[in-house]
Amino acid sequence: MKKILITLLLLGSAAFGIAQEQFSFAYFTDLHLNTNEKANSFNGLEQAINHVKGKQVDFVLTGGDNVDVDGLKEQQLETAKELFQRYKSIVDRSGLKWFYTIGNHDRYWHSEGEHGAGLFSNYLNQPYYSFDHKGWKFIVLNSAEICNGKYCISDKQKNWLISILSNTPADQPIVVSSHVPFLSLYYPVLEGYYTDADTFTNQMEVRSLFDKYNLKLVLQGHQHLYEEIKVKGVQYITAGAISANWWSGAFHGTEEGYLKVNIQGNDFTWEYVDYGWEVVKK
Repeated sequence: MKKILITLLLLGSAAFGIAQEQFSFAYFTDLHLNTNEKANSFNGLEQAINHVKGKQVDFVLTGGDNVDVDGLKEQQLETAKELFQRYKSIVDRSGLKWFYTIGNHDRYWHSEGEHGAGLFSNYLNQPYYSFDHKGWKFIVLNSAEICNGKYCISDKQKNWLISILSNTPADQPIVVSSHVPFLSLYYPVLEGYYTDADTFTNQMEVRSLFDKYNLKLVLQGHQHLYEEIKVKGVQYITAGAISANWWSGAFHGTEEGYLKVNIQGNDFTWEYVDYGWEVVKK
C-alpha cells in the first residue's frame, strides 16, 4: 500500500510539472546609467545590487533603459561603449545571474543593427529572446522598436513571438518583460489625457497572441511609476525605477526601488522594495 501511495504522489508531482518549485527574482527597471558624475548613477546601481544580494533571488531581470546612450552623437561611440562596459563589469562582479530588456534609451542610433540596438546586443543580449526557469517561461520583448514614428513590436518580432508560443505548453506559466508598457494609466492619471507614448501602439494585437496561453504576469518599465493593473486574469506591473526621478529623488511618490517577485508553484506574489538610495545621497 505504501509503495502504491508513493507512486501516486510521484505521478501527481509530475502532472503539476516543475512549476511547483519556489524561487524569487528581482526586476530592475530604468537604471539610466549615465556620464553625470553628480547623479552618481553607478553608485546607485551598486547600492541596489548589494541590497538585492540579501534577498535570495535566482536572478535579476532588467526592464530597460539600462544606460543612457540614445542621445549621444556619432562621434561619441567610445562614450557609449564605456557606459555599456562599465555596466557589464559591475554586473559581472555582482555574482548574480542577469537577463536584460532593451529600452528606448539603450539604443545607440549610430551603431549597427535595426533600431540602434547594436551595442545592446554586443554587450548584453539580443533585443528579444526567451528562457525557461524552473517551469516558468520568460519572454523578453523589445517594445521600443519604431514603426511609423511610434513605439511598436515589429512584424519580424511578432512572428518570432508566434513561433515561441507555438512551442510553449498551453498550461506553462508565462512572464513577459516589456519596457514600453502594454497598459499604463500614467498620463490619464497625472496629466489628464492619454498619449500613445504611454504604451506601444500594437499592444492589443500582441496581447491577443497570448489568449490561448497561460500568461500570468507582465512586467513593464518606462514610466518610472509604480502601477498595478489586473485585466482578464493577467497582472500588469509597471515597476517603478532604480533611478526614480532620473537620480534626483522620488518620482510622483515612487522611490528608487526594484520589484521582487516570489514564485510559488503556479502562483506568485510581489513587493516593491526601496533599496535605500536616499541614505547614500545624504
